[in-house]
Amino acid sequence: MVDTLIVFLVSLLVGATGIYVGARVMTNIDDFPKAVVTALVGAVVWAIVAFFFGRIPLLGPLLALIAYLAVVNWQYPGGWVKAAGIALIAAVASLIVLYVMAVVGLIGFEALGVPGV
Repeated sequence: MVDTLIVFLVSLLVGATGIYVGARVMTNIDDFPKAVVTALVGAVVWAIVAFFFGRIPLLGPLLALIAYLAVVNWQYPGGWVKAAGIALIAAVASLIVLYVMAVVGLIGFEALGVPGV
């Protein structure tokens, strides 16, 4: 149980860090707690949509991605294009953080709150 909680928290913080970097670049917003909320809500929304629609080829994952982008769009100003930019930068930033952490042997290679990472 403790291991699961630690993995959850580390994954959430990695995902939030990616969103924070993306939001900082795209909107100049410097608010890490907001990034944590976005990562958590985004992960929950992604999971719910994927649960109900994930088995539909192509459409299911696309709906989950749109739902995730809707959460980012809801949290940050700038519309859908900036939300997509935040999500893209978040994915790249999370991959970099995960890669470094995996190389030094701290964690596996996954993050909560950033789809596909």
